[in-house]
Amino acid sequence: MLLQNKKIAIVGGGPGGLTLARLLQMKGVAVKVYERDINKDARVQGTTLDLHEESGLKALKQAGLLAAFKQHYRPGADRMTIVNEHAEIFFSDHEAKPEADFGNEHFRPEIDRGPLRMLLLKSLQEDTVVWDSQFISAERQGDGWLLHFKNNASAYADIVIGADGANSRIRPYITAIKPFYTGISGLLGSVHDPEQTAPHIYELLKGGKIMAYGGGKCFIVASKGDGSMSFYISYKTGEHSLKNLADKAHILSWFKNDFLGWSTVWHQLLEHAETPLMPVPVYCMPTDQSWETLPNLTLIGDAAHLMPPFAGEGVNMAMLDALELSECLAGETYNSLPEAISVYETNMRKRAALMAQESLDNGERMHSEHALQDMVSFFNDHDLQ
Repeated sequence: MLLQNKKIAIVGGGPGGLTLARLLQMKGVAVKVYERDINKDARVQGTTLDLHEESGLKALKQAGLLAAFKQHYRPGADRMTIVNEHAEIFFSDHEAKPEADFGNEHFRPEIDRGPLRMLLLKSLQEDTVVWDSQFISAERQGDGWLLHFKNNASAYADIVIGADGANSRIRPYITAIKPFYTGISGLLGSVHDPEQTAPHIYELLKGGKIMAYGGGKCFIVASKGDGSMSFYISYKTGEHSLKNLADKAHILSWFKNDFLGWSTVWHQLLEHAETPLMPVPVYCMPTDQSWETLPNLTLIGDAAHLMPPFAGEGVNMAMLDALELSECLAGETYNSLPEAISVYETNMRKRAALMAQESLDNGERMHSEHALQDMVSFFNDHDLQ
């Protein structure tokens, strides 16, 4: 085996990095995950994740974790309501969509980020994850790398995998290619106790998702397992036009000005949101990117192929990366590590480019003047398949 007697370092403990660690340990590989969070109980932020049969769920099956996933996913959270800017319903699949349909390519079960992380962590050998390890730099040492962290610790690895997300510090050691701004930005927020603070939206949500469209703008709301809601408000604007919004009056003023004509029903979320609202400009790696393969350093997930969130492919591509890289590195097919990594990277870039283009196209569709009609038609056609 190519990894025999090799030390593997995975930089980044998100779903991709943890899935890769699990898959490698199942093959007897020595692996450490270096994660910047202080410990396993650090708050995991962000919206819920939907896993896909051909990628995220496929990786979990191979990792022997599908049963654990079924214990922690949220039945019904994938159900969708589409409304206009006045919160008038144009589409809902709450009555028609089955609660569970594993094995169906169109079934995309939802799970919160925290539970997904915990089930992956529990699958790893004790002390696999080295917490409070924010990567700072690396230098070549012999045939491997010496990694340096912000806590003044250092660690040697024969092979390093960058799983450290959109702002990867590993990526520059491989390529100088950078992401481009897509023209879309938004604000990310959350609301606790929405049944009391935002009752109208809570009733529309029904434990699932809301997508609201109007005037080229988009308002997505999702339920979370702890009873709270997360939301993302997005539209086409300048790359640096949005800042942290901490003052409730300022938030409402911004919304009334930039989302002119939208119903006051959305004010419920903004008036009771945790502050500050976080600006999230949307970036994407070039779909034609390429680089020269290194023999002991590679990338997975957003570090390799950052893409917009508008197709739900980010986490799924990361977990599929983990599966395919583990098979290349720990299988018996290839004669050398450079060959194994090169095959993985070539295939990874090709499929990620297709998903990135789909995400870019969806972003344009969701922020067009006729987004409501297009998205209703899309989901109606999808239901007929």
